[in-house]
Amino acid sequence: MEQNEMMSGMPRRERAVMYKRSYNCCQAVLLAFAPELGLPEEKLLAMGACFGSGMGCMEETCGALCGAQIAQGLLKYDNCRMNPQASQLRAEFEQRCGATRCKDLKGVGSDHGVLCSCEDCVRHAVEALEEKL
Repeated sequence: MEQNEMMSGMPRRERAVMYKRSYNCCQAVLLAFAPELGLPEEKLLAMGACFGSGMGCMEETCGALCGAQIAQGLLKYDNCRMNPQASQLRAEFEQRCGATRCKDLKGVGSDHGVLCSCEDCVRHAVEALEEKL
């Protein structure tokens, strides 16, 4: 059985985790929403390619959250500002994961350790977006 067939019956959040094993966090979230986005897989991979290890190589926003924000814009944009929706999604992600910066989530330069694994960040980003759709 091909990977896509095997994953078709899985919850979207778990498909995203499976994609994370081959792609970065942003790409994994985008691929989980591929059927609804209606874009070729290559385009989604390209859109998320620069968000591996968060923005700025772990210095800023988690790639999973970036992927959820990109998907939210593609799915919900209707010629009006998306700031309130983006803010709500960010707040929901932060509540679930404990932070929004990759560096903070991974505990880089802190003594608190890892707040949320990459797989859980991907899972939580997908769940938060699903609730907003």
